[in-house]
Amino acid sequence: MAWSTPTGRPGRRRAGTNPLSSRRLLIVWIVLLLAGLGLVLRLVTLQVQDGTSLREKARQQQMVALRPFIPRRQLVDRNGTVLAVDKPVYTLFAHPFLFDPGVTPADVAAKLSPILEKPIDQLTERLSKEDTSIQLEYWMSEDVADRINRLNINGLEMVQQQRRLYPQQELMAEAVGYVNVDHEGQAGVEYAQQKLLERDMKPVMLSRDGHGSLVAANVPPGFLNADQVSVQLTLDTRLQRVARYALRQQLRNYRAKRGAVLVMDATDGSILVMASEPTYNPNQYYNYDVSLFRNWTVTDLYEPGSTFKPVNVAIALEAGAIKPDTTFYDEGQISVGGWPIQNFDYRDVGPNGEIAIPQILERSSNVGMVHIIQQLEPEVYYGWLERLGLGQTTGIDLPFESSSQIKAQDQFTAYPIEPATTAFGQGFSLTPIQLAQFHSMLANGGRLVVPHVVRGLLNEQRELFWQPSLPPPRQIFSTNTAQTVVSMMQGVVDKGTGRPAYVPGYRIAGKTGTAQKAAPDGGYMESAKITSFVAIFPAEAPRYTVLAVIDEPQGEDAFGSTVAAPIVKALVEAIITSQGIPPSHPDEMPPLGSTPTPGPFDNGALTPDSPDSAEGSQTEAGSNASPMPEPTSTP
Repeated sequence: MAWSTPTGRPGRRRAGTNPLSSRRLLIVWIVLLLAGLGLVLRLVTLQVQDGTSLREKARQQQMVALRPFIPRRQLVDRNGTVLAVDKPVYTLFAHPFLFDPGVTPADVAAKLSPILEKPIDQLTERLSKEDTSIQLEYWMSEDVADRINRLNINGLEMVQQQRRLYPQQELMAEAVGYVNVDHEGQAGVEYAQQKLLERDMKPVMLSRDGHGSLVAANVPPGFLNADQVSVQLTLDTRLQRVARYALRQQLRNYRAKRGAVLVMDATDGSILVMASEPTYNPNQYYNYDVSLFRNWTVTDLYEPGSTFKPVNVAIALEAGAIKPDTTFYDEGQISVGGWPIQNFDYRDVGPNGEIAIPQILERSSNVGMVHIIQQLEPEVYYGWLERLGLGQTTGIDLPFESSSQIKAQDQFTAYPIEPATTAFGQGFSLTPIQLAQFHSMLANGGRLVVPHVVRGLLNEQRELFWQPSLPPPRQIFSTNTAQTVVSMMQGVVDKGTGRPAYVPGYRIAGKTGTAQKAAPDGGYMESAKITSFVAIFPAEAPRYTVLAVIDEPQGEDAFGSTVAAPIVKALVEAIITSQGIPPSHPDEMPPLGSTPTPGPFDNGALTPDSPDSAEGSQTEAGSNASPMPEPTSTP
């Protein structure tokens, strides 16, 4: 609606008097003020509250964390022989479309054939199928890669990788183990000692330039340098080779299922030999059945049979149940709780009559051993078995060790047949490494030492600067008891069932074993047996324990003395040579210049060591002694 002045002319509103414009201007100023305050608050937040995190984010965008591949430490044996090492290997690819004009696939194949050791026709065919990315070979050594590089053929590409190599191949596979494609240990030392083998390398932060490339100037000096530390094992490659050869020969000769050999330094528990057959090549582990990756010297249980008898004699002596000159009447066959137990040769020779403890071991008398253990209360005997460590592991520094097994105490003490069968090494089970540990205890004066394969870490000068901390030895038997039993075991080799292990000029303490093999569903297999022989050497000053175990040898003459003892003898002779051990009885040595007596593995075949080598006349009791046969009467 119009309005007018008193003069009748239209009037104009004074500036600033329009309420709508004033409100709009006020709103604009408020909006600008709020925006400014918001901007200030945002700047304060970015600079003060979030400043630290934003600066870190910016730094991360300009930096990259690099964790370079660092090779695992190499493994060496006690003499410095390399057992495992990381080496660069190469994969060869061909891209035929990049071949020089006039160069044909056949031309390239002709040059590569002698280096790759592959037929020219085969290589030509592969090079003619595709234009690019043809993989011709993998895991080539540096020498082979260098030879190919010197050919100067355009269109060939080599990709470098790091690979764990095992120069000794299958020789040390059981203890060393292997790594998978991700460089992760899967068995043996490679698995158990992951922390020792992996070098400590933390990620390094490197700067990027404006294009995202790493700035070399900001790389810390020497950040790719790795230590030159090696992990040294107690194993001896030279002795392992002897063990492997002898073991393979006996498995072949007796068509056995499998076998194992151990050599332990009784003074400290270090393992010099750990071999089993069949085995695998860790360089090509993917070609083998996974069952071969088990190191059955530490993973598998078996009943030791007569090789456990010396340990039982030591228990009875230490407990005061018998004396070294105690004698027993050996009837050849007895009944315990309604169950018959007999000596292996009872049907041939009948009763042994009055017999002393050394003769019980020499003749491997089951009945004699039962009489010895019957001098102990079952609860006392069981306590000694527990004190030895039955039912436990040895604590060896290798993976997947199994605990030995023994009946529950209430069952063991309630039924007389249980202590009776344990007296001659059946009715319970242990690993080969635990049996070697027990005999090392006899050898070293009664101390139970922890077996181990890791000696320590070597620096760049090959000096030992670190050793693992092992549990202290436990004194189980007195020195006198241990020495007495070792002396008795010497008679087993000199004139008993262990005669095939005799070495002229040297004294060896030993014990044979031929045990029935336990069936998976209980009881014992009708014809399957496990033969073994354990030796302590030299008998006058014991140092080494040597054990050979053969699973399911075939043949009527397959006993501990014929199958396992020759393996132990070969190793004792190898130890004598490698350690330069002089004979204790040089008068027994053959005259200089005379033709040496053929060894058991000369020309790759067994030869008789003596008229007593066939154990048909003198053998241990286990295989013919039925610990749980059909009872003669209801027990």
